[in-house]
Amino acid sequence: MNIKILGTIAISLLISWAIFHFKAQLGIFILPLFIGLVTFVTLGIYRLMEKDNSEDE
Repeated sequence: MNIKILGTIAISLLISWAIFHFKAQLGIFILPLFIGLVTFVTLGIYRLMEKDNSEDE
């Protein structure tokens, strides 16, 4: 697998673990952090899909 893909997955898993492990301490900041994490993962998946689409053409 590509090292960028593995790096993105590892970073997102680490951030998600930190968010949900420290949710009591984060308080009101948990929702913006969660939305940011979802956006990060969504854009990462979109980039991967975009690369696959350009190779097909």
